[in-house]
Amino acid sequence: MTYELFYWPSIQGRGEFVRLALEEAGAPYVDVARESGGMERMMELLNGARRPPFAPPFLKAGELLIGQTANILLFIGQHHGLAPLDEADGLWTHQLQLTIADLVAEAHDTHHPIAGSLYYEDQKDEAKRRAADFVANRIPKFFGYFERVLGEREFLVGDHLTYADLSLFQVIEGLHYAFPRALARCGGDYPGIFGLRERIAARPRIAAYLASGRRLPFSEEGIFRHYAQLDPA
Repeated sequence: MTYELFYWPSIQGRGEFVRLALEEAGAPYVDVARESGGMERMMELLNGARRPPFAPPFLKAGELLIGQTANILLFIGQHHGLAPLDEADGLWTHQLQLTIADLVAEAHDTHHPIAGSLYYEDQKDEAKRRAADFVANRIPKFFGYFERVLGEREFLVGDHLTYADLSLFQVIEGLHYAFPRALARCGGDYPGIFGLRERIAARPRIAAYLASGRRLPFSEEGIFRHYAQLDPA
């Protein structure tokens, strides 16, 4: 089966979590909105599917249309060896992914603390306050949690890579882009998850993907945005 991934064509965003899982799995997929007529197809499904997704990303797998990033990853993980077979471990992996989703939402809100419908320039003062709290309190809260979960192991769940490891890699990459000074200061406090980041980047399929044109760059249009005033020295 060739999967069809539907997401905005010019940003990493939440679609990148799905791309990383598909790339690691070696699963064939089409990034539909990047192709001719793809945006039209995406909007047709958003507006006319029998069980429409709320928003991209969503994945078409045969007759299935699966929305919500964590839900898509649950499906990919179960079908491509990126999730444990044991029920308890599978639920634990999904729980970790949902916690990562909380962190992603908070990272987004550092530059859009009032409303996503407003420009960053319309809420710069509020964003500065929100980002300061995020860096001082929320990054340590989340990173400390995942550091404890990882412990001395190579991966977050058991002895094998899961989609949660890939997603944590993407979050750390995104926060390095958005808050390079802050992460440089705290990197030594979380050797476990920063080591996980390096191991994921070195995996053959991920390394090939990161070096390819399929991997879009971070930008000030996505979830993780770098504004110098939000990441002071």
